[in-house]
Parts: sequence; C-alpha cells; structure tokens
Amino acid sequence: PESPPPPYSRLSPNDEQKPLDLSDSTLSYTETEATNSPNVTPGDFSDASTSPDAVKRSHWCNVAYWEHRTRVGRLYTVYEQSVSIFYDLPQGNGFCLGQLNLDNRSETVRRTRSKIGYGILLSKEPDGVWAYNRSEHPIFVNSPTLDIPNCRTLIVRKVMPGYSIKVFDYERSCLLQHTAELDYADGPYDPNSVRISFAKGWGPCYSRQFITSCPCWLEILLSNNR
Repeated sequence: PESPPPPYSRLSPNDEQKPLDLSDSTLSYTETEATNSPNVTPGDFSDASTSPDAVKRSHWCNVAYWEHRTRVGRLYTVYEQSVSIFYDLPQGNGFCLGQLNLDNRSETVRRTRSKIGYGILLSKEPDGVWAYNRSEHPIFVNSPTLDIPNCRTLIVRKVMPGYSIKVFDYERSCLLQHTAELDYADGPYDPNSVRISFAKGWGPCYSRQFITSCPCWLEILLSNNR
C-alpha cells in the first residue's frame, strides 16, 4: 500500500502518547520508498514538494524550520500523507534539515542540530495529525488542541524517543472556541499551527519561556480551515 498502517493502530486510542512498534513498516517507510524509487539514489534527498504529481494535489501543511528567532530555508510544502523531517536519514526523502545552510551558527545550535538525527515523521490521519519521535532525544510539542481550554498557561508536551503523539485533533479544533482576546507573549496565536522543538523544551517548566529561545524548532502550518 502507498500508506503503511500507522504504528499506533493496534494500541489503545485513549493513550495520549503511544510507543512506536519497531516492527511496523511505517518506521522504514521513507527508506523503503526511496530505495525502490528509480528516481532516488542512495544518499539523494528528493524534494517531494516540487514533484510534478505533487503539484496536482492540494497540500495539507507547510513546515518552517527555525533556529531561535531566525527562519532557515524556505517553507516546505507537504502533499503526501506522511513526511519525514530529519537531519540525516540514509536513503531517505523528505525535509532534510541538514542541507539548510546558515552563516555564523552558534555552538548551541550546532549541538542541538547534531541531536535531530532521524527527527520526526508527521502523518495526516482521519482523526488528526500525528508526530512520531524517531530521534534519540525528546521532542517538545505545543498545539491548540493539546492546550487546556480557558487555561492561560502554555502547555508543552514532552515526547520521548520511540513515542508518538496526536499533535493536532481536527474534531477538537472545530469544537474549540478561539477568542480574539487570547494573548500569548511569545507571538501571534494561530489556531492551526503546531510548534515542535528538538531536544530543548520551553514554557513555564523550563528556563526558556518562549519557543524562540529554542535552538532548533519547527512550525507546522496546517491548511485546516484556511
């Protein structure tokens, strides 16, 4: 099949975070796809967002990569149901952060980039968007549908290596009543945006109060309701 079954399909739907089944084909999806593709050679990272077939389909999200307050590279448009976002993934394809150049990177950013490794796999499912932590270090997630309604405290979820989390729930998003007076000190509020930091957390429980203080992070801009 074009889209292998997600690794959480055999697990309880009540668990917020679920361990990945290492025997599941989803883990090797990008490697297998690239190996079998006549257009991709080992070590070659193809850009699915610009393929002729992809242009005919509508995208479901754009991904921006940030280092502190600086966006690095262009927006990566996602058309496929799942996409790998990684620093180094042999024989893989997707959004390769290791290829994004920036002059005068700080040592903190360099150390954090070296921890991204296989990064994450984002998958669009009927119930929402799931993120699978494929790296060897935690990722940290903030999303409107993970926040507690009417709570002024920023909620940041820590996801350990080998676990997945539903970073965006479509049904919950429709039910949430976002009011205009919501005011987040770290920037404008987007009800269709998910933020994911690699290795470093932020928020009330961390020394970094804002995600712009994190060395390496992603902004997932969903096309839902746009």
